[in-house]
Formats: sequence, structure tokens, C-alpha cells
Amino acid sequence: MYMIPCLTWVKRGIAKSVPEKVQVDKEELKRIIEETRDKVNEAENDDDDTVDGSDGDEDLKEDGATGDDSGVPRPDIAVKQKKLKAGSKRKREGDDIVDKYDLDDYDDEGEDDMMKGLGDLTCFATNEDDPYLTMKEDDSDDEDFAIKATDNLIITGKAEKEMCSLIVHVYNEDLGNLYVHHDILLSSFPLAVEWLNFDIGEEKPGNFVAVGTMDPFIEIWDIDVVDSLEPVAILGTKMTKKKNKKPGGKGHSDAILDLSWNSTVRNILASASADTTVGLWDLTEGTMVTSIRQHNDKVQCLEWQPGDQQTLLTGSFDKSVRLFDCRNPKANVKKWNLSGEVEKVAWNTFNSFNYFASTDDGMVYCIDSRKDKPLFTLSAHEEAVTGICQSSGIPDLLVTTSSDQIMKIWDVQNNKPSLVLSRNLKLNQLFSAGACPEAPFVFAVGGEKEIKVWDIRESAAVRKHFASRSPSGVTMEGDGDVPEDLNAEAMDGLTLDPGEEDIDTIFGEDDSNTAPKKKKKKKKKKKSTMVLEGEETSSMNAVGSLAHNTNNQEPISMLSEGVSTGAKKKKKKRKKSKQEVVQETMNDTLE
Repeated sequence: MYMIPCLTWVKRGIAKSVPEKVQVDKEELKRIIEETRDKVNEAENDDDDTVDGSDGDEDLKEDGATGDDSGVPRPDIAVKQKKLKAGSKRKREGDDIVDKYDLDDYDDEGEDDMMKGLGDLTCFATNEDDPYLTMKEDDSDDEDFAIKATDNLIITGKAEKEMCSLIVHVYNEDLGNLYVHHDILLSSFPLAVEWLNFDIGEEKPGNFVAVGTMDPFIEIWDIDVVDSLEPVAILGTKMTKKKNKKPGGKGHSDAILDLSWNSTVRNILASASADTTVGLWDLTEGTMVTSIRQHNDKVQCLEWQPGDQQTLLTGSFDKSVRLFDCRNPKANVKKWNLSGEVEKVAWNTFNSFNYFASTDDGMVYCIDSRKDKPLFTLSAHEEAVTGICQSSGIPDLLVTTSSDQIMKIWDVQNNKPSLVLSRNLKLNQLFSAGACPEAPFVFAVGGEKEIKVWDIRESAAVRKHFASRSPSGVTMEGDGDVPEDLNAEAMDGLTLDPGEEDIDTIFGEDDSNTAPKKKKKKKKKKKSTMVLEGEETSSMNAVGSLAHNTNNQEPISMLSEGVSTGAKKKKKKRKKSKQEVVQETMNDTLE
């Protein structure tokens, strides 16, 4: 089992048509192995320093068998002693087994030379030079290795139980292809990825990605290089457990939760950290030039205002969104208080003054940065809204994803949001979402199982609703939908009859209460949804949503099937945020 906590798109034509492959000589490989061994030893020493040397027997001796000066036995002490005796007996039995089968030396063979032997694995520069390989590489792999001008890249952070990595996917809309091009091993759990068109070494355009992890530093990787063993740069320094974690200084002291690159001032990168600070980094120098300490809790998300070189939007666990003028962040700051911990912030790319913010209680806010009150407040999901993004070509098409496993498509025209489509993507909890820069109806979603790329024109409701607003040159052709209100397992081999209304249309557009017609079994049509390493099943649980316009204080829409507007809203329990889910996953992994 693994999860995709973060992802980002790369525009077409950016990546090199033929990525470079790393050529590592023996001296360089030896240096990397030595550094890796030192890091492993340092981590083990830090863990040993944190172990408490005292045991239960010493605690009992200090407390005494009676527990006080009166001599009256304490029940809790007696229970402790009984458990210790039983544990000691089991320990003696275990020691006998260890001695009998010499289990202490079971893993000692080759342990000291495990890392040293890594250099002997590579005997030849290429497989063609190896005389023992009689079957040479197939030339067809070269076609997949080359990146076409019509290819998009999708960079995802992938966290598995035993390892973490950065995955570079290739997606071609015209051919309908999605595959893994190459991957990069990471040292820690990935929490944020941000694409950079800036070469740190030569200060020219490039194809790089910044990665924020559970560690307090930022790694910069060159995506045009395959088989990389180490990042091209590291921003910040690693804090050992012996040092006190204090915010500020030359870098962060806790996990990097989000990153945002300033496309106007191209050498500036902003970082949000669990140490409650926001860092501004000069990529040319590789140093933090400003540390913003206005938030009172973890800073979960941030984003530069498009086209503005100094305005930065941030969201925090302290339930606030703040807007900073980074020329003087202490004095020039504006604050909005929201209903829950802020999960995501995203500027409206078609209106430079408006932004969206989502919270862990399922709310989505649309706010004009010049005003104090939201333009609208939307109860979008039952749990935390972990992803929010706009279509790259349709201004009013908004997509939200949540840990409730549901992806929803909204029309927010005239600040009056209405639900167009709701679908369970069968990825369990959803953690990230992103819109394709060139294809206005294509979105990528990262979940608890895999990444899914979906052309939402598959839905008849989407085609009907946004047909009049589709950009020129974009067709709205698509196959009919599988009815969304029926169980996906029971719908194998079924499609809608020609001319029959789609259930999405009924759900999103029609208010009629007529009973749905029975569907005839037919051969299932091919879906346009792209799934990596898994099979996609289309289904939806109709989930109610309430949009509320704060300007006139009137309800905008109640779209929940079978729920009247007069129904009382049940009090919901607080749902876990994305950061809490990630932390629990890390704890399970470490155990």
C-alpha cells in the first residue's frame, strides 16, 4: 500500500526530448556510498541517544513495594510487580531459544560490508558491454524514453511502507498515454513538490522540481536527468535530535509542508513549515533571506499571487489565511479567520484579486483580497478538502478533492456555486489534485492507492453544462456515462441507452422527481479515465452540499438527493487533516 500526497504538472515543450543519463565513475560512487553510510550511522546514533535507559525495576525500587511510608500495599505497585515477574520469565525462555539457535549472530554475516559491496554491482558502463548478456535491449524502449513536444509531465511524490520516491510520469492527451518515465529515490516522506523553471547553477531556464519532506530542508532535483543519485542542491540544514528545535535561523527546524516558486522573480522560492514560519529562499545563493513568523501554528500552504512579485498568500493550522507584502511582511499583512485549519489556498488565475481557501471541516471559501468578508462560503465535503484547483481554460470550473474519497466539480459563475458532478474515484482518501496546463478538462488526482488522470468530458453532465464555455478548438465529444447513483460493481457491462438522460444531468441540472428508467445491458464502452497501476471503476455516492452567499445571506443551492432545504444539519465530528493522516502513516511505517 502506498499514497500520493503531492503532485504537480509540467507544461508541454519544457522537458528535453531526450533526457540525460547520469554517468558516475568509481570515485564519485565511492563518495556517495561513504556519505550515505555516514548519514545512516548519524541517524542511528540520534535514535540511540533518545532511548531512556531506566527500566521498570528501578522505578519500583524508587517507589518502594508499599508505595508510601505507611507500609500499606498499593494495588498498582502489586500489579506492576506481577507483570514484571511474568515478563522476566518470558525473557528467560526467550534467551534460551536465542542461545540454542545462535540468533544473536543470525544477521551478522556481511553486515559491515553491506554498503561497501554496492560498488561491485556495476561492472560495465552499459548492458551492451556486458558479454554475459546475450539478449540486448529492445529499441522500442527508446520511443518511450523520448519525450514528445505534445507530452505533459506529472511529478508526484510517492510514499510506500519501505521507501519514498519522486515519480516522473508522461501523459499525452492526443494518444491517451500515461506511463512512468523514471523515478528518483527520496530520503524522507514527500509532502510538497513545486516545479521550477530556474537552473540554480547557471541562472537560466531549466526543468527542476523542489521537494519538501518530513525533514527540515528542501531538495532540488533536475527532472531532465535520469538515474540521479543526489539532488543538485539542498536548501537548509538537517537538525539532529540533540539540537533544540527553534524556528528561524538559517533554515527551518521542522517538516516542509508546502512550496511555491515566484515565476516573476525567478530566483525566489517560498516554503511553509511545521515550525510555524514561512521562509523566502534566494535560489542563486541557496540561503534563506527572510523568515516570516506571523502565524501561531503550523503553516500548511502558501502561493504567490500570479503576476505579482511580492504578494504571498499563506494558510495555517491556526485557522487563518494571511496576505503578506514581502517587502515588509511585519507591517503589511492582512488576515482572514476561517472555520477550520486551512488545508489549501489557490489564487483565481482569471481574477488576480480573488482566491480560494479550503479547511479541514469541509468548507471552501472564495475571498476578494481587497475585502474582509468572503464572496461565498461553500460546504463542499464531509471531511477535509485536501485539493482545490481551477480549470486552465474555463474560469468558473472548480475541482475539489477530499479525504472523504470524493472528487467534485463545481460551477462558481457569478460567485454562486452549483454542483455539476460528484464522483468516488475509488482511490480511498484523496490527498492532492492538479489541472493540466494545456487541457482544460483534464485533471490529475493523487490518492491513497495511486494517481488517476481523468478527462471529465467523460461525464455527460460536464459536457452539457460547460459546452457553451468551452475554449475554441476544444471539442466536447464523449461517451455516455455509467449511471452514478448505482453501485459500480453491479454496473459492469452497462451503458446508457442513446438519447436517455444521464444521471449526472438529473443530479446536477434537473429537479424532476420522475423515477429513472431501467437500463439495458450492453457492452461496456471504453472510459477516458487514465489510471496508473490499477483499474478504474466509475461510481458516485451522491453527497449533499450547501452553498451560501455571504453577501445576501440567502441559501444558494441544496443539491443533496432526498434532502430538503429545511432539514436540520447534523453536527459533524472534527475530521483528520491531511497533515495528521500523513503523520499517522509515517508512525505506522516507522513501527
